[in-house]
Amino acid sequence: MGGFKWAYVLVALVLTGLAGVYANIMVAGAPGVPGSPDDPDQVALGKVVYAETCAACHGDNLQGETPDWKVRKEDGSLPAPPHDTSGHTWHHDDFLLFDYVKLGGQALMPEGVISAMPGFADQLTDDQIWAVLAFIKSHWTLEARQRQAEMTKRAKKG
Repeated sequence: MGGFKWAYVLVALVLTGLAGVYANIMVAGAPGVPGSPDDPDQVALGKVVYAETCAACHGDNLQGETPDWKVRKEDGSLPAPPHDTSGHTWHHDDFLLFDYVKLGGQALMPEGVISAMPGFADQLTDDQIWAVLAFIKSHWTLEARQRQAEMTKRAKKG
């Protein structure tokens, strides 16, 4: 094989390897990526912040406020949902989840829909919010994590 052919083969192999690494990061997360359940430092920080800030409503074990979390309260809001795989948190991309925590649910709701989720922009740093998301994701099944990562990837492009 001539020099040019080897160069093309080498470039193709390198690009294939980089594509594989990128795909792995986008599907399962990786250390250093915001909200990554594979980053032990983020998960550890998220566990502490979750216990101090989120557990009172969403439960010590991410179980939610009540088993009937899909039934509206008298004021029209929904109870705090579980953040494990039984809930719907993993049905949303990272950007929506981040904004929901930072700005509060009402800021993202259409007119006429009530959310009791407060915003934490004045209490938590962006890094703390990403860490909480990493902690929550660390409790999801691999399938849920992969599906949620795909949603995030699509949201990033859009």
